[in-house]
Amino acid sequence: MAKTREIKKRIKAVGNIRRITKTMQMIATSKFAKAQQAAVAGKPYAETLFHLVADMSAAVTDVSHPLLGMGRRPGAGQPLTLILTSDRGLCGAYNSTVLRTAMAFLRSNAGAKDGRIELVGKKGAGFLRFQGVQVARQHTFGDKPGYEAVTALADEYMRAFAAGEISAVRIVYMKYISAGKQSPTVTQLLPFDARAITDAAKSQAVSRQPALAAEEGKKLGSNYEFSPGAAELLGELLPAAVKAVLFQMFNDAVVSEHVARMVAMKSATDNAGKAGKTLSRKYNRARQAQITTELTEIISGAQALE
Repeated sequence: MAKTREIKKRIKAVGNIRRITKTMQMIATSKFAKAQQAAVAGKPYAETLFHLVADMSAAVTDVSHPLLGMGRRPGAGQPLTLILTSDRGLCGAYNSTVLRTAMAFLRSNAGAKDGRIELVGKKGAGFLRFQGVQVARQHTFGDKPGYEAVTALADEYMRAFAAGEISAVRIVYMKYISAGKQSPTVTQLLPFDARAITDAAKSQAVSRQPALAAEEGKKLGSNYEFSPGAAELLGELLPAAVKAVLFQMFNDAVVSEHVARMVAMKSATDNAGKAGKTLSRKYNRARQAQITTELTEIISGAQALE
């Protein structure tokens, strides 16, 4: 009797857990749909603006800009690494994957490890503390990072970079590719390396269909006539490109977090359902054994009275 009662309590507990994880899965799915819409809608603008500025800055040789890193003294400032993690857990291997990528980058880049390290989210703080990595500042943007808050951070980084306080800005985040694929990525935000971006775009164009490759090659090799002047245009477009790309990185990180949480909660719900079925079978077997024992006792008692 005690065994069946214990199994019934476990069945009830597993059922409660399954309801909770199912609810969290539905919430994560709803948030994912909204975050995916924002990330997908903003990606064409950010990528087009970034590649346009890269192509322009590569085409213009007689104009310099502080964000391009031209004319900087070697060793001026220290590199800054920003790691994007989540504020909440229960999102599978999302945070551990980002943090492992960050640690691999820091170990392979002594300058970055000795430089300034900043963190977004609460879940990476304990891991970095355990690894002996000192976090200079921790940011909190929540599930919906606002454009104003992100661009304010970008403005701060651009001012510090132009003043020589930092030598580079690199972002470690989870890049959203599709609902089934996200990739941990380390991206250099500053200085703006036009040649590297242009070469990467060309290599992507070559790997696609020939017609698309030819079309992108024409775009990358375009000649520009500037009105107003190139310096004024770069002065407006470069900061806008940096802000747009940083905001896109935050959007990618948020939608990747929701994907990971949605998958983790679905797995937890499925496992709870399987555990509930297993416990129900155990309960039925235990109850059947108990009934058989009681019937045997009744029959034995009746036979003893005859």
